[in-house]
Order: sequence, then C-alpha cells, then structure tokens
Amino acid sequence: MPPTPAVPPLWRRLAVPLGLFAAVAGAFGYVGAVDPNQPGHYPVCPLYALTGLYCPGCGGLRSAHAFVHGDLLTAVRANAPAVAAYLGFAVLWTVWTVRAARGRPLRTGLGPVPLWTVAALLVAFTVLRNLPFGGLLHP
Repeated sequence: MPPTPAVPPLWRRLAVPLGLFAAVAGAFGYVGAVDPNQPGHYPVCPLYALTGLYCPGCGGLRSAHAFVHGDLLTAVRANAPAVAAYLGFAVLWTVWTVRAARGRPLRTGLGPVPLWTVAALLVAFTVLRNLPFGGLLHP
C-alpha cells in the first residue's frame, strides 16, 4: 500500500484563498473609495467609446461602488449580473476556503451546460440592454 501524502500545514493550505480574498477586498475597497460616478477616475469602456453599445460589464464599477456602500438596489440597477457574480464569488470562495482548511481540493463539478447557460444569459442581457426598450438595463 502506498504511503499517504503529507498534508501541508493550515497556513499553507489557506495562503492562496486568503491572498485572493485580500486582492478582491483591496479592489472593492478602492472602488468604494473612488467613486466611478465622478468622471476622470476610471477609463471609459472601449466598446462603449467606439460603438455606443453597452457591454455586459458596463456599469460594473458603479455596481461595485453601490454594493460596497450597501445600496443593493442601485447596485442591481447598475449591473444585475455583476451583483450575481459578487454573490457567486462569495459562495465559491467560502466553499474553497473551507475545503482548503480541511485539506480537500475544490471541486465545482460544473459541466458545460451551466457554463453555456451563463454565457447565453450574458449575451441576452447584452442584447436586451442595447435595444430601444432596454432602458431599464442601462448602467
């Protein structure tokens, strides 16, 4: 019977999840402190600048700023898929951290169907927000 591999110490298992958390918290902290609603702080979306069309990420910074300040309604109005992504990241990060603490690898088990579904929803969101009647989806 082969020997059981040694489990790394807890600090080493949690280094990457905690490092990613620090980076994301720093990014959210910056966006929370520097208001994207004030011109000149962030670059304009290249797609919007060139075509006048909203990409699926347009309004993401305004959404993150509102989310950091606890204004969930404004965050959802600025970019609803971004808020879903923030919450999805929080859940996935929590599962990853708990599994890492227990010495187990992260297994999402996502097949192609959920990924294609998310892609199709983002395409539909992008198309709808650029149609004349999609004004409620504008950032």
